[in-house]
Amino acid sequence: MEEKKEKFQLLYRNEPEFKKLERSVKKYNMLSYKKLYFNYYPLLKQGEFLGEVEKEENNVKIYNLKLPTDMMFIKVHGYLQLKYSVDFNEKIIYLETIEPQKILLEGHQSELSSYKGVMISKDESEKDMFKVNLLNMINK
Repeated sequence: MEEKKEKFQLLYRNEPEFKKLERSVKKYNMLSYKKLYFNYYPLLKQGEFLGEVEKEENNVKIYNLKLPTDMMFIKVHGYLQLKYSVDFNEKIIYLETIEPQKILLEGHQSELSSYKGVMISKDESEKDMFKVNLLNMINK
């Protein structure tokens, strides 16, 4: 007989903010959203914890899971990553945040434009375009 793993409950540390971040990922990076929603969340609920352990104390582990995204986005904004914590005593997974928060929250508030295939911040558009141009020059 197959041993059944204990199920964990998914909760939000700050649900309204997390939902904004999640919707922004859905809007601007559908591949990451699909992986998160259809692959990673079910695995987490089954007790298969993904990503690197960032911190551990009092039977609670904080994980950092890198989500799939293109290299240009990573070079301009950093890795798209889910941060979550697991309370092993209570069998609860707390979804903490999705990073980089700044660009995702900005994308939730207003439509972001893209430059050469990379979404750019309205607040720091010059800086983001400079990074994209620099990276394109380096790659030539």
